[in-house]
Amino acid sequence: MIRTPPSLPSTLLNAVSEQIGPLLTLQVHQVLLAARAEVISTVECSLDLKRSTTTVGVDASGWTWNGRHFPFLDACKDRTIYHWAGGSFQPAARFTTSLIKLVPTEWGPPTFEIDGIKMLPTAQVSPYADAERKVGLIQPRGKAILDTCGGLGYFAAWCLRGQALRVDSYEKNPDVIWLRSLNPWSPDHAGSQAGGGVLTLTNGDIVERIATLPDASVDAALHDPPRFGIAGELYSQAFYGQLARVLKHRGRLFHYTGTPNKLTSRRDLPSEVATRLQRAGFATELNGDGVVAVKVR
Repeated sequence: MIRTPPSLPSTLLNAVSEQIGPLLTLQVHQVLLAARAEVISTVECSLDLKRSTTTVGVDASGWTWNGRHFPFLDACKDRTIYHWAGGSFQPAARFTTSLIKLVPTEWGPPTFEIDGIKMLPTAQVSPYADAERKVGLIQPRGKAILDTCGGLGYFAAWCLRGQALRVDSYEKNPDVIWLRSLNPWSPDHAGSQAGGGVLTLTNGDIVERIATLPDASVDAALHDPPRFGIAGELYSQAFYGQLARVLKHRGRLFHYTGTPNKLTSRRDLPSEVATRLQRAGFATELNGDGVVAVKVR
């Protein structure tokens, strides 16, 4: 039996993918081992990264959940999430051209890494709550929204919960999309979602795809690119010109920048981004770790 924590609204549950799991982290693994050591037959834990809690049966050889028996892990590493695949637990990670890995957080909703580089903030806030704040800056209700770099889909999930009309999301890396399929906090892109909006996820490079989008076809945009050193084209004047073209007049944009190398190089990337956006026709305001912009011409 699965129990949903009181703090998790039912509308949010409808906005994320159903029944992904079981997923194991070191914390859950230790809970299961402690129950075995103390000869406790059942234990409460989470098998979906703190989205809910469930009752698990424990015996000497393993544990039982939803009528299936699973073995204990032989070894469980910190900062790793394990999923059940092919009759054993495997790390939620792939290496195609780079190492893409789902990483647990103390908050529950995971982040992910590309070649060891953390892609979402987790030090002081849940990456899911961080996405909620940033989505609020574009006021998604009733809007068609462009989500340029979909990642784990947290921006999209909060747009749908905020009653966006539609969300068109692009993600270049197919391995990141695979991570989404394992993550219970990622939204389901196969149809209608919470609030009545619809999410479309396209495996494609937004730098190329944005040129195919019609003029003034979206009401707002969210731009959360990888760091400048990895994807400088997503910070270019040409790309900002395309963002201005597809946004309607007075359309809102949130652009994540972070503050890379500020202490060592004294480079002020947020101000650089704001200046380029202004040249493209936006009014801008620095906000937290990014820039809020409104198309004014």
